[in-house]
Amino acid sequence: MTNHIDRQGLGKRFWEKKPLQKLSPREWEALCDGCGKCCLNKLEDEDTGEVALTRVACRLLDDNSCQCAHYETRHAFIPECIVLKPENLDTHAYWMPQTCAYRLLWEGKSLPEWHPLLTDDPESVHQAGVSVRGITVSEFDVPIDDWEDYIIEEPT
Repeated sequence: MTNHIDRQGLGKRFWEKKPLQKLSPREWEALCDGCGKCCLNKLEDEDTGEVALTRVACRLLDDNSCQCAHYETRHAFIPECIVLKPENLDTHAYWMPQTCAYRLLWEGKSLPEWHPLLTDDPESVHQAGVSVRGITVSEFDVPIDDWEDYIIEEPT
């Protein structure tokens, strides 16, 4: 979701003290763990609504950093990229990764122990094996008709 948010100066466990709708833009962005899973293309079953994760990544995802290469200007490249906000969580949270802080907090759950806000280490998400670092293929390299061949279990 975000690109290297400076977590310094944010209140301790601010996400436990404020509802999502009351977070500042900086606090909201800091919730992103940097896993990159939200930038993976997903397939939704029209009948069941079930969402399958693929390892086919958005063309803007940097596979090594798990960050968007053009986060601030991504809509110029990918107009359909969803901007997740407190106001649209009810509509979009279901397709967010199972470990996503936004989804977890929306569901009334806690952040996982490896989350960078708890570890003070942005690498903790990768060390925990939860990110997509090193497992993606670019959507430029895989025709959309073949995405089913790239379905994966979500790294949790």
